Amino acid sequence: MLKGLYKSLRRDERGITGLETAIILIAFVVVASVFAYTVLSAGIFSSQKGQEAVYSGLEEARASMSTKGSMFAYGGNLTGNATVLGVSFCLVNTLEGQAIDLTPGGGNATTDNVTVISFTDATQHVADVAWTTTFVGVNNSDNLLEDEEQVIVYVDFTDSDAPVTGLGIYDSFIIEVKPVTGAALVLERTLPGRIDAVMNLN
Repeated sequence: MLKGLYKSLRRDERGITGLETAIILIAFVVVASVFAYTVLSAGIFSSQKGQEAVYSGLEEARASMSTKGSMFAYGGNLTGNATVLGVSFCLVNTLEGQAIDLTPGGGNATTDNVTVISFTDATQHVADVAWTTTFVGVNNSDNLLEDEEQVIVYVDFTDSDAPVTGLGIYDSFIIEVKPVTGAALVLERTLPGRIDAVMNLN
């Protein structure tokens, strides 16, 4: 009788089956928790990167500037040929953004320019041309372009450190104003059919 009871107890594996089921369920819960944590972490990381991109874009936009009015070109004679000696245009700060540093380089040197202005046409590219500024209207007498201020920028094509040569009638060119922060301002113009002392390029 005892032998039969022992055999029946040895065959009854219900406790072992329940333990295995519990282990499997715990394993599923752990795996699901790890997976959920991974998904949440990835979502939070993506949200942070998206937020950084939005703030970076806003900062770029807030540091931008735009032109106000026309661009003027100034003609003259160099070595007996009529050519363009320089151009000027008016800049304003857009979107009530942060101040833009328009401190020009001293003398003929262009290496000290905080904001860089480049020139490109069909035959040449000058990465850093010489330029000067004249603030007009309301301003606080510094070199920062701030809200409600206007500045006339004169780009000198005759500067010995970075000359621009050979501009003639119907020539197209690009002026690019690149501040330290913010988007670059690209101005593309075409010269008229006659080189005058003053030419409105708009």
